[in-house]
Amino acid sequence: MARKNIFNRILAEHDEPDVVTEDRLAAMPKFGAAKSISSSINELTKQAALLTDGEAIIELDPAVVDVSFVSDRMTVDDEQYSELVEAIRVRGQDTPILVRPHPTAEDRYMVVFGHRRLRAAIELGRKVRAVVKTLQDLDHVVAQGQENSARANLSFIEKVVFAHQLAERGFERETIQSALSIDYQTFSKMMTIPKSIPPGVIESIGAAKGIGRDRWLELRKLIDNPRNAAAAEEFISTESFLSADSDERFNSLFNALHKGKEVVRKAISKPGATSWAPSDKSVSVTAKRGPKDYTLKISKAEATPFGEWIAGNLDSLFQTYRQSKQEN
Repeated sequence: MARKNIFNRILAEHDEPDVVTEDRLAAMPKFGAAKSISSSINELTKQAALLTDGEAIIELDPAVVDVSFVSDRMTVDDEQYSELVEAIRVRGQDTPILVRPHPTAEDRYMVVFGHRRLRAAIELGRKVRAVVKTLQDLDHVVAQGQENSARANLSFIEKVVFAHQLAERGFERETIQSALSIDYQTFSKMMTIPKSIPPGVIESIGAAKGIGRDRWLELRKLIDNPRNAAAAEEFISTESFLSADSDERFNSLFNALHKGKEVVRKAISKPGATSWAPSDKSVSVTAKRGPKDYTLKISKAEATPFGEWIAGNLDSLFQTYRQSKQEN
């Protein structure tokens, strides 16, 4: 019986609807060293087609699987991710992730793509189904990048951050272009954004899935003004900014800078919320004090499990609070 192409199936996860086919890979532009990389990916596709399901797909303990050395998402806990977790809870993991033997740690693996499926397996307390391929770093970033390009829900700024991380790690321009299937002009425009907009501002805005290239380039022009750069750094700590979703954060910052420093100062002068995050930035807690209430907003990767833990330990937390008052 003819064997279906496993590599295409890997790229066709239900949470990532677009499929990267061999024809598309062949049609993608090749730049210098990327020609050999593309050939390597094509060879992997051919090799995968020769494997049976039992040989190609294994179950791994998520505890021995590390994330990629370069991240591709700024948002994990969104509506689509919640739907993915529920789908895997009900049906199981339909499609395996792609991992490589860890380049520096024995008996461990590194994700090439499929980070959300790995995270879902961790949350559900299950093993993760994976295809293991021996890849060098260049093959890794091209496979990861081209899989990113096939996603309908990866935002423009997430692609910019991915490209910037590769450039910071010393990957050649041609490799990054091949990974994201973009031309030199597009690459050049993308790389101007992290050069002008401080990384803290980009991280604070987040994935901004509704904001495209042109709007980000316009924000870059505004922040190129040194006064606006300083104002932006202050503005991202204001209550109105922190309480908004990612798209709203972008728009509120853009509008404040566009209208002038008086608007920025007015926003900054309002009582701001306080925030806390651990060193690994896995969770962010924003505390807001009102006249008769006090609210906590928990976001980022560990938001759901951390919030559930707090809710499940309210009795002990309140008793600890009472004891602290008595001791004082």
